[in-house]
Parts: sequence; C-alpha cells; structure tokens
Amino acid sequence: MKQLLEFIPLILFFAVYKLYGVQQAAITLVIATIVQLIALRVLYQKVEKSQWIVGIFVIFFGILTAYFNDLNFLKWKVTIINGLFALVLLVSQFVFKKPLIQLLLGKELKLPVNVWNNLNLGWAGFFIVCMLLNIVISTYFSDDVWATFKTFGFTGLSLAAAIATGAYLYPYLKNLENTNEQK
Repeated sequence: MKQLLEFIPLILFFAVYKLYGVQQAAITLVIATIVQLIALRVLYQKVEKSQWIVGIFVIFFGILTAYFNDLNFLKWKVTIINGLFALVLLVSQFVFKKPLIQLLLGKELKLPVNVWNNLNLGWAGFFIVCMLLNIVISTYFSDDVWATFKTFGFTGLSLAAAIATGAYLYPYLKNLENTNEQK
C-alpha cells in the first residue's frame, strides 16, 4: 500500500501531462504530493526523511514548473534529487565510515561490513546512473519522451535495482536464516 501511495502523484502527473499539458500536470503533481505526504503521516504516523526531501523538492520545482509553464524545472529536480542521494550515500561511507544503507537497515539485518559497503556503493551508483540518464534524456529527447521515461523508465529501473539488491543479499539472508534455525 505504501509503495502504491508513493507512485500515485507520478501517475497522475503523467496522465494530466498527456491530456492537458505541463502547467496542469505540475499543479496536479504538487497537490497530489501534498495529499500523499498527509496520507503517509495519517496512515503510518511517520514520513521518512527521504520522502520529506523528495516531497519538498517536488512541491518547489512543481510550483516553478506551473508558474513558468516550463518542464525544465521538474527535469532539474530529478537530476538534483538523484545526485543528492548519491552524494549522501558516498559521504556516509567515505567521510563518516558508516554506510547510510547500514544505518537504515542495520536493525533488521546483520550483514558483514563489506556487504554493507557494496550495497551502499551499488545504490550510490544507481542514483548516479539515474542522474546521468535524466540529463541525457532531458537534453536530447522531447518532453514527451522524458515524461514517459520519468514515469515508467525510472520506475522499471528502481524495480530492477530492488530485485538486484535482493539477489545480492539472498545468500547472506539464507545464511542468517540457517543460523537462526540452529539456535
């Protein structure tokens, strides 16, 4: 349910963009994002920091997009958010010597340090690839191609990254399961 709630503003943006244009789509995106943040707060009593950050960026750049009737503001938002997430992951690992992924998931999973480091680097790399893809697609392709890729391409890439993460973690989770069964 929570994952579906996170995609509703994006799907609404895409539908309104295709039917009515940039300005109406941006207004829809801003309103849907505000409703989404309220719903997350009401249903789950908490909105994650990453959701707040993305929400604030969406609202800010969505308002600029609607006001100027220019999709470039939302294109910049995608680039900035992906770059910011990659930077935070890399700084956590190389400056603070504690991968952010481990801080987020370490209570649920007990993994070797090298696995946490690889996972953190993998997700940082994912966000860098998404940032670069967004730059290329938003620069060299039409707004329609960008909007379609933003909605479906990035969603597919995110799903693929999650599956790859699961496949990478599977042997370690299996070992943890076997260790817990033996206790």
